Amino acid sequence: MKISYNWLGELVTLTLNAKELAERLTMAGLAVEAVERVRDDHILDFDLTSNRPDALSHLGIAREAALLCGTGLTPRAILIIEVAERSESAAAVEILDPELCPRYAARVVRRVKVAPSPKWLVDRLESIGQRSVNNIADITNYVMFEMGQPTHAFDLNLLHGHRVVIRRPRAGEQITTLDGFTRELSSEMLVIADADRPVAVAGVMGGADTEINEQTRDVLIESAYFNPASIRHTARALGLDTEASYRFARGADFEAQVRAADRVAQMIAEIAGGEALKGLIDVYPVRINREPVLVRESRIERLTGLKVTIERAAEILNKLEFDVVLNANEKSLRAVAPSFRVDISREEDLVEEVARHVGYDLVDTTLPVWSGAGMYLSGDKHRRNLRRTLTAIGFDEAYSFSFVNGERDRLFRQDNRPVATLSNPIDINQSEMRASLITGLLEAVQHNFNQGTRDVKLFEIGRVFEAAASGERPVERELLGIVMTGSVFPDEWRGAKQLEFYDLKGAVEVVMSTLNISGFTIDRARVEYLHPGQSAVLARDGEEIARFGRLHPRVASLYKFRQPVFVGELEFEKLLALPADRVRYSSLARFPAVSRDVSALVPDTVMWGDIEKATRDLGISEIVSVRVFDMYKSKEMPEHFHSLAFRVIYRGEGRTLTDEEVARMHERVRALLEDHFGAQLR
Repeated sequence: MKISYNWLGELVTLTLNAKELAERLTMAGLAVEAVERVRDDHILDFDLTSNRPDALSHLGIAREAALLCGTGLTPRAILIIEVAERSESAAAVEILDPELCPRYAARVVRRVKVAPSPKWLVDRLESIGQRSVNNIADITNYVMFEMGQPTHAFDLNLLHGHRVVIRRPRAGEQITTLDGFTRELSSEMLVIADADRPVAVAGVMGGADTEINEQTRDVLIESAYFNPASIRHTARALGLDTEASYRFARGADFEAQVRAADRVAQMIAEIAGGEALKGLIDVYPVRINREPVLVRESRIERLTGLKVTIERAAEILNKLEFDVVLNANEKSLRAVAPSFRVDISREEDLVEEVARHVGYDLVDTTLPVWSGAGMYLSGDKHRRNLRRTLTAIGFDEAYSFSFVNGERDRLFRQDNRPVATLSNPIDINQSEMRASLITGLLEAVQHNFNQGTRDVKLFEIGRVFEAAASGERPVERELLGIVMTGSVFPDEWRGAKQLEFYDLKGAVEVVMSTLNISGFTIDRARVEYLHPGQSAVLARDGEEIARFGRLHPRVASLYKFRQPVFVGELEFEKLLALPADRVRYSSLARFPAVSRDVSALVPDTVMWGDIEKATRDLGISEIVSVRVFDMYKSKEMPEHFHSLAFRVIYRGEGRTLTDEEVARMHERVRALLEDHFGAQLR
């Protein structure tokens, strides 16, 4: 938001130069990012929070500057020379939806001459970044930037029936807006219509059918108040972000309509040679009232640490145009916020108003007093241990948005769970709550690739959502997501080796080991978004706990990945609910171990996990370890077979094993491979 210092000086007596004023306004909570000199003026560039729509105008900033400068406003006198014809005889206004449009004011100006604006008006608008259109459009823009109230000018003779009807669109209605695009309208929106058709999208943009042009002679000036939530929804749905919708969506002043319409009529009469008709049409079916808010002196000190008397608080609020009733005996006051301060609704809001004008710099930076004791949430110990373990093996923790693009997130949803949809999304392209952590992790990988980073290992512990019954909060589940791609040893001479499925499987097993959970199985599986030959599920007691594998080429192509990407997702809540194995002490081995290797051709249908389990189930207590160390496949091997080599380590309890004992035990292992798995020993 850009504010002209010279323009500001016409509305308030300034005792500070532009830079001093910028510093004081920033300390009062209205941040000025820059002060730029433009010709004989200074332009203040504000970065305003969304709860201060009153500051989106020169008048709004002037109110703040008056208090900071210790002066007062110098409001413009609005004098309109009216002709005898009344506005009601030239036009009619009807509100059919007072919930979305509580107030609509209109003025009629006849015999205008549409032409380029005078130089002073063009220069003033251009100094704050607004281009000139014609004198009528420039006047409506000028008044909006001066007073904060958006207005719109219709060619009265192009309004069918000379009527204005504020209503919701009918089924199938369209409108061509001033930008030349034809837009579909829905029943959740609000339009300004004439007797037959929509002529403007209320609070957002006017229509091309009633646009001011060189042949325009009679003008109807619109000055209305619209429901902020309705404008936000409409602007997002249509993809229109205008200066008017920006203000209406945050909350306009519901008492500014008449004065703004009068100001526009006055300027049109002065600049475009028009004649204002007598009176103003002001349709205001249900008045908007503000409730008084209590402020206590003790509450000001408790929240801010500032010792401010209630009399001083009343003085500040009075200067900010609050209607204040002081109760000095009880050291409190009741204040009714002015119509332009839509952000004021509770005691804390008024405490903030007092504090920012007393001075935020006087607030001590101290921690609040608290006598309670903290405690970790359930499972926090396991979360911390898991984070330490995963970062120790080269992973980085990721945090992704809970709002996602439904089309991408749908690729990774399980069991057709119902989607939790946002009723008022910030971004129309992120209108659903995530049902999988993989969506955000893949976007992080894509971002890293775009920045030139090809070796990525990320994990995220977070919640996913699914829709619940009508009126209830979405159902949440906590998951652990993993993604990895690139080199096993990045930035090293060994970096040529690329990550593969078994690296991901190892990471999943590390998670289980960190949580001290055993008794699980890992089996092949077909998962729609994973590569058919490189995907698996982890289960415990027949219940699926995790899915992991290489991303399916079809999905990888959507992200334009040119290297293998491996993903996994674990039901973290289920893992935390599983009983952990008891940690048992065992003494250090006193006797030497003996190792024997086995090399065999094994059918492709045989999984290493089955061989390992069967070997341990032989009942040979002397076996302390069974570990694979080589696996490969070549054209020289029989079809549907691959080579497997693993090592079995034996150790006796209380004595050293003899070669004959080890040979007998190892022969049982070799026989197991031949008899049970159909392996060809080598």
